[in-house]
Amino acid sequence: MDASVSAKATANTFENDVREIVTAKYVRAAVASDAVAGAQPRLVVEPGSELELAKVLKLANAAGLAVIPRGGGTKLEWGNRPARADVILSTAQLHRVIEHAWADLTVSVEAGCTIARLQETLAKHGQRLALDALWPERATVGGVLSTNDSGALRLRFGSLRDLVIGVTLVLADGTVASSGGRVVKNVAGYDLPKLVTGALGTLGIITRAFFRLHPLPKETRTVSCVTEDVREAQRLVTAIQNSKLAHSALQICCEAEMQPRVDLLFEGTDAGLMAQVEQVKSLMRSATIADAGDAWNARQAIHSAGKQRESEFAAAKFATLPAQMAEAIETMARLSGAGVRWKVATQATGIGWARLEGAAPAVESMLREFRACLERFGGSLVVAHRPPGMAELDAWGSAGDALPLMSAVRRQFDPQGTLNTGRFVGGI
Repeated sequence: MDASVSAKATANTFENDVREIVTAKYVRAAVASDAVAGAQPRLVVEPGSELELAKVLKLANAAGLAVIPRGGGTKLEWGNRPARADVILSTAQLHRVIEHAWADLTVSVEAGCTIARLQETLAKHGQRLALDALWPERATVGGVLSTNDSGALRLRFGSLRDLVIGVTLVLADGTVASSGGRVVKNVAGYDLPKLVTGALGTLGIITRAFFRLHPLPKETRTVSCVTEDVREAQRLVTAIQNSKLAHSALQICCEAEMQPRVDLLFEGTDAGLMAQVEQVKSLMRSATIADAGDAWNARQAIHSAGKQRESEFAAAKFATLPAQMAEAIETMARLSGAGVRWKVATQATGIGWARLEGAAPAVESMLREFRACLERFGGSLVVAHRPPGMAELDAWGSAGDALPLMSAVRRQFDPQGTLNTGRFVGGI
């Protein structure tokens, strides 16, 4: 039998079997808007429960079909182009906040729940997940965990790997695996929550997560100051970090033809904030205090198309030592040359986001050079958004000597390469 005919017969059999599990209402043919980084799947399935999702995934694995997990779809373009794309497996119906144990400062929630909905539920008891994810109105718990998306609040509260204390996920063969739980300290078993955070859905599909929570602040205040150059901004950030200030977030925002701006976030009582602000002003004598407006949306603005056509910009996440932030920004400015505009929002942790606007070939060249410069002194660069006209460019860069271990872990969890094949580091 011709291979294409056989593949079509397999897909038709799979679709018929899936309809018996989730009903016809939640199975549909994929359309152009369901494409993932240019790869067009055939089918979209929305299971109504964890058990249904496990059954569907088991069928797809047995049929040799490639599955791409999808939550809110806000970061589907992150990572490399899929090697194969047959089925989109959506968590849209898994959206319950299962249990908010407010006395223990923990919550269990299904993976398809949006971050905004989760935060609204937690706020009723004066609590929050201390996370500033991109597009919280649409981004889901599972998607945020899979992409390890966190912003400037990680300076005080840690990254997602510090906030997640348990997960349940469905492996490619349909096995439901759990690790961690409701308690904040859990030392038994393998640390599955940290392993799947940032794995881009290549190890399993997250269906539930447990998080540690923090109280909502009574008041917040942002202090921003404009500095003469990026080196002065770096010195100010270092001085703030070495002080006794109890700040929650600290970032440098900079772009071509604009002086760098340092933003500092305080949370607490009104009296405490006033004392903190007075103290920080003594560190900013050489800087100009300014109204930064929506300072903490700077990272989201980097990803926004705005007035630029989608084809005119790229977005990338880069990491360097905190003491090398100024050097990284200066390198970007030097490499930009004519025809490429840039802007950066970099956190005091050494993690930054960059936006490059210009013709696709010039943007691609700059990304390659900037990555090479970062990797030479131990940094990294991950491309999150590419202009459609840009030549093929690996999203992740060098994995170093970690790739053999990462590949072995991938084979252990998903021997057939069913989940998001080709999208992660090294094409795994």
